[in-house]
Amino acid sequence: MKEIQLRDAKASLSAVIDEAMQGKPAVITRHGKRQAVVVSYDEWERLSHVPSFGRLLMAAPVAADDLPRRNRSGLRKANF
Repeated sequence: MKEIQLRDAKASLSAVIDEAMQGKPAVITRHGKRQAVVVSYDEWERLSHVPSFGRLLMAAPVAADDLPRRNRSGLRKANF
């Protein structure tokens, strides 16, 4: 991924946006530290709609009999 300093990104913002739209994101740096990433709107939208792990688990087509029964036999002794 291309890194570009903030002042250079300001000077060539149209080119930075055009590259992002072609699938080439750019990291904007300020004082040598990464501060932001420029990506196309379509890419941002795709990345922002990723469901959480919990929602993925809740949406899984799993029935109660698919899961193993819980072992309720108490705690095991550890031999340290």
